[in-house]
Amino acid sequence: MFTIGQAAAQIGVEPHVLRHWEHAGALAPERDSAGRRKYSAQHVNEARIIQRLQRVGFSLEDLAELGRSERSDRIAMMDARTDVLRRRVAEYTDAIRYLEHVSECTHPIVSECPECAAFVSGPGPKSR
Repeated sequence: MFTIGQAAAQIGVEPHVLRHWEHAGALAPERDSAGRRKYSAQHVNEARIIQRLQRVGFSLEDLAELGRSERSDRIAMMDARTDVLRRRVAEYTDAIRYLEHVSECTHPIVSECPECAAFVSGPGPKSR
C-alpha cells in the first residue's frame, strides 16, 4: 500500500490531483483506521488509466460513470468513445498528409493543387 504522496510520485502527478480525481468519483482509494488514503498497486494502475484517458478527451465525469456502470453500459460507452477517437485519428492523419504534401507542393494557390483543394474542401470527420 502507498500513501497519497507515494502514489502521486509513481504516477507523476501532485497529490492534489489524486484528491481531485477521488472527489470527482473517478478514483476510490481505501482509507486506513485514521482516515488516511491508502493506494494499492491496482489504484495506481487505475490512476494511470485515468491520466491516459484524460489526455484523449475523457472527462472525469465520463470516467466516474464508467466506474459506476454495468458492464454492458461500459462497453457501449467505450465503443462510442472509440468511434470518436477513430474519427480524430483520421483527422490527424489527413492533416499530416496535407502538411507533408504542402512542404513539397509547387502550386502557388491552393485551388490550383488538387491535393490541397481536396483537403480544404473535404468535409473532415466530426469529433463528438
